[in-house]
Formats: sequence, structure tokens, C-alpha cells
Amino acid sequence: MAKSHQISAIPPLTTPVTRYDGRRSAEYDPSVWGDYFLRCAAASPNPTDAVPDLTEGTLRELVMKVKAVLTSEADADHLLWKLELIDRVQRLGIAYHFEKEMDEELSKLYGAYTEFVDGQGNRGCERLHMVALYFRLLRQQGYKVSCDVFNEFKDNDGKFDETVIQDLRGMLSLYEASQLMVHGEDILQEALDFTAANLKTIDQERHGPHLVNLIRQALNQQIRKGLPRLEAWHYIQIYETEPSLDRSLLDLAKLDFNSLQRIHQKEIQEIVRWWKDGDFSKTMTFARDRVVECYFWSLGVYFEPEYAFARKFMTKIIALVTIMDDMYDAYSTLGELEAYTEALLKWDEDDASVDRLPDYMQWHYRWFLGVYREAEEELARRGQLYSLPYSIQSMKDLVAGYLREVKWFFGKYTPMLDEYMELALVTCTYPALITHSFVGMGDAVTEDAFKWISGNPKMLKAAATICRNMDDVVGRKFEQTRGHVASGVECYIKQYGGTEEEAEAVLMERVSEAWKDINEALMRPFEVPATVLTRVLNFARVMDVLYKDKDNFTHNGTLMKQLIGQMLVNPLPM
Repeated sequence: MAKSHQISAIPPLTTPVTRYDGRRSAEYDPSVWGDYFLRCAAASPNPTDAVPDLTEGTLRELVMKVKAVLTSEADADHLLWKLELIDRVQRLGIAYHFEKEMDEELSKLYGAYTEFVDGQGNRGCERLHMVALYFRLLRQQGYKVSCDVFNEFKDNDGKFDETVIQDLRGMLSLYEASQLMVHGEDILQEALDFTAANLKTIDQERHGPHLVNLIRQALNQQIRKGLPRLEAWHYIQIYETEPSLDRSLLDLAKLDFNSLQRIHQKEIQEIVRWWKDGDFSKTMTFARDRVVECYFWSLGVYFEPEYAFARKFMTKIIALVTIMDDMYDAYSTLGELEAYTEALLKWDEDDASVDRLPDYMQWHYRWFLGVYREAEEELARRGQLYSLPYSIQSMKDLVAGYLREVKWFFGKYTPMLDEYMELALVTCTYPALITHSFVGMGDAVTEDAFKWISGNPKMLKAAATICRNMDDVVGRKFEQTRGHVASGVECYIKQYGGTEEEAEAVLMERVSEAWKDINEALMRPFEVPATVLTRVLNFARVMDVLYKDKDNFTHNGTLMKQLIGQMLVNPLPM
């Protein structure tokens, strides 16, 4: 068997880049990965090597076997079994194999929901677990089911009954269901606060490892805000400790995870080779060398094999926008940036003024437009050229916003919070990146989706709000060390007064409210197909995973390295 490549074998961080005379420099840490994936991806073990009889044919057989169980009829006495089966299929990361079947099964469950809630049956010791799981699965599917169902678990004083604390499984399910709240659902906010506080105090020695590990992971990463592939990685290992586990489910989840990982390894190898061929690391020494991390970001947005072209295009765009962000924020002069912005707004490779840009800007400009030219050829073949004008316009909006921020910085201007946010929700990059994420998704995304996103819908503003405010709270102190436009914290204090801690609390409250907007946008009837909305949701999820405590994209040597290792380095043992 080929030897697996442990994350510990990756070289540690080296000395940061030196400062450049007369210019700002962020002195970013260098790449953790270097040529690692070029050297190791081809040598990684095949996912079927660990157990010889687990072939691709076996994967198809397992899919058919699980499909048969998933679509089998379940009467009222087996309702909990069906709910838990659907939940496990989703958590194990294999639901994408059964989209049609899952839609049909959840539609049936929605039809039976009112009878279940109003009926007097199923009121045993697992009642809370069943109600909360039923509610969450339907909400996740976009069905508007009422949260009033949870009133039955309150006492005469209007508070959650203390007996709920004894029902650990029910509390966990209620905690996860409450994360699907929208505006005005106070009972779900109460449920979230109540269950979170009590789950943190459990006596682990009194409960089995399966439930304890589920709770630990749930508190570490809310299920609604977690990235599906990372959550699958965790749940597969937790599910192994389930006393009544289904071996077919587990084998399918592991084999599927490893098969997808192999696909993703080949993609990242291709991306790293593109990055190396472009000599990005040596040409742009002032910027973050984060191409592997950019691929991880794209992988968080879509992991499915059919989105390979979109994922690779998206990765290149994020990588080049990261360099552009560092040009505007951390290195270039105002005059250079004015000239560069003018060139990008023209979007013309033959523009003679490009030759008058500094060499590093000419290089970036031509590589940048080259990525679009390359995509154009593939999109023409697919008959989907309509997507490019929307993505190009979103990029022009971004660079125009970047320049306005730079002028604020050089003019030593601190705007009021409202003025700042109007611009910062553009320069956080999410409107442009989310628009670009639709490119190359095939028939799943029509021109209507691009018209929708270009209209700045509420869901897009919510994702941008999450991105901007989380980044400002955890990243502003590092950014200010090199000189940077005022963050939302400083702008809040200018407009409202108060302390930094109070300002940060307000910004994070806006993040919480934005998540309610996202949940609301994911309720039927959908403005655009659910597969489009899911991209926006996943962009918000990336922020929650990577920016809770610090900017783990920029400071990439700990959590980010660990997450990439889980997704892209070693397969799960079969």
C-alpha cells in the first residue's frame, strides 16, 4: 500500500517576507504548503486500496442498497427510524447521491407533519427528539413549519421545563433545530440559549462516547453553519461509535469521502501547478501565498464532482483577488492603484495604458484577464457565455470600491458606520465572489440566477454582512499594524461612541441577524433554485468556520492547515 502523507511532514512556517522601503507591508506568513500537493497527490493511496473488494462497483452497489432502504415505506411506528435515517444520510455527506429520493421522502414527511404535531401519539420519552428532528429536517428542506410546536415543552411560567435538561438527546436535537430560526421566532432563540447553556454542563462520565462526541462537535460547530464536507468528516468517525450503526451507510460514507478526496487531490494538484507556472509566489512577494487555502474555500462552496470546472475557475479568481486585495490594502501607492483601477474598468488586454503600469501590475492584470479568457472558451462550448458579463461587472464594482477605500485611507478619513457599511459590503469581496461561483455550474444555473444576484438580494447582503463584520472583529488589529482603512469597529465608535468591546458586540449581533435573513431566504417558495441559494449559504458557512476567533485564512498555520489536512491529505481508514 502506498504510504500516506501525514500533515506533520509538512515543513513549518519560515521567516516572514521583509519590508519594502517606502511602501506598507503586511509581512504575511509564507505558504504552509509550497509544492506539497505536486509532490504528494499522485502518491496518495487510492481510496479502494485499504480494502481490496471496495471498488467503484462496490460504491454503486452501496448507493443502490441505501437508496432502497431510504425509499422504503415507514408507518407511524417507524417514523423516528425514517427521520434518523434521513438525518444520518445527510450528516454522512452522501445525500447528494439521493437528491430526488430525499426530496420525495421529505415531501411525504411534510404532508404528514401536521397530523404528527396535533396527534396524541408519539408522546413518549423521545417526543422532544422526534419533534425537534422533524422540524429541523423540514426547515432544512425549505418547508415553513411553525416553531409553536415547541411550546408543549414549556412550563406554566413560559420557560422550558426543567425536565428537558434530563433528556440529553432531546436537548441536542432542540439545540440544532433552533439554529434554523428566522426573525420573530423568540421561542427558538430561547431554545438556543437554554440548550447551549445546559449542554455545556453535561457530566460526560454518565453518558456513552457516541452521544458525548455528538454534543462536543455540535457545540464546537453549529450544524447550520458548518461546511458539509468537514461535518461529514467528523460525523463519520462519531457514527462509528453508534451501537446500532448501519454498516452499509458507514462503508458508503467512507468510500465516497475517499473517492471525492481523490478527485479533489487531482484538482488541487492542477491548481498548484498553474500557480507555480505563473510564478505567483516570486512575482508577488508582498502578497499572501494562499492558493491551497483558496481551493479549500471553493471546496466549501461546492464539493460535488460535476462542479469541477466551476471550482477550479473559482479558486483562480479567489487567489488573484487575494493578491489584488493585498495590492490595494498593503502595498501599492495611490497613483498606481488609480491607474490600475482605470485599466480594469476598461477591461481591455490591448489597452496601451496597461504597458505604463508597474511590472507587477501588468503581470497581475494579464494573468487576471487570462483566467476569464480561458473560462470564456469553455463557456462558449457549453452555450453559457451569458454568465461572464455579470461576473465581470461584479469585479469592476469591487475594484472601484477598493479604490474608494484606499482614498479614505490616504486621506485619513474615518466614515460613519452607515457610510462605511454601504461600501464595505462590496469590498468584503462576497458580492463579486458569489457571482463568480455561479459561473460554470452548468444547467443548474441559468441567466435568471445572475440577474437575481446582480440585483443585490437580501440573502447576498446577509452573506456579505457576515463576511464583513466577522472579518472586522477578528482581523482589524493585525490590519491596523500596517496601516489600513478604518474598520467597522472604529466607524461604530465614531458614529455612536462606546468602547471597542461594545462595538464588536454590535457587529456580531448584526451577524446573528444576518443568519436569520439567510434562513428566511431558504424558505419556500425560493426566489431562485435551491442549488443557487446553497452557494450563498456555503459562502456564509466558510466565514463561520474560518473567522470565529481569528482570520485563519491569513494566519494559516494552525486551524486552516488542520482543516485542509482533513479534506485533502489522508483518506479515512476503511
